Amino acid sequence: MKTNQIIKLTLFTIFAIILSSCGSSRQVSRVDARETIDLTGNWNDTDSRLVAEEMVTDVVSRNWLSDFQISKGSKPVVIVGQIRNKSSEHINVETFIKDIEKELINSGKIRFVASSEEREQIRDERKDQGDFASDESIKKFYKELGADFLMSGVISSINDKYGGEEVKYYQIDLQLINIETNEKVWIGDKKIKKFISSSGYSG
Repeated sequence: MKTNQIIKLTLFTIFAIILSSCGSSRQVSRVDARETIDLTGNWNDTDSRLVAEEMVTDVVSRNWLSDFQISKGSKPVVIVGQIRNKSSEHINVETFIKDIEKELINSGKIRFVASSEEREQIRDERKDQGDFASDESIKKFYKELGADFLMSGVISSINDKYGGEEVKYYQIDLQLINIETNEKVWIGDKKIKKFISSSGYSG
């Protein structure tokens, strides 16, 4: 290979590396966790938080709560059960459930018990205590607090797309059920609609 060819190949390689490094550079900046950033129009952390806040505000303001307090003389015990994702996209339902749990507990109007998975871990810990903990510190079985109500629900969506424009519609339906009687004491829903426009689209 001639010297000129070697020089040209070397320069081309260096130029390609420079272009590649420029094209892949990224900037990362920290923002407030509560700031709304909607990059794709998909369900995100802001949707999860705002829906949880609004729906819990509604559920603790309804008559079922005062009716229970009058009849039982205590705060109701609530557990969040299954919330199904029937939308057209992946949604981290666990994050949404945690947002609901936080809002329910922080309302100060109810008592809250661990989920079925969490209860299994706690029961395993009690078993270990029975084998290894001192007598005065062992936590007893059959002292668990039973839930009065179970909250469950579903997240669904409808997408409407034409050309470079798209509408994403989400509907979140939640219900609160009396565990002893199967009575639905509260039903709530929240609707979210997002319009996405692709300015660079050319049909």
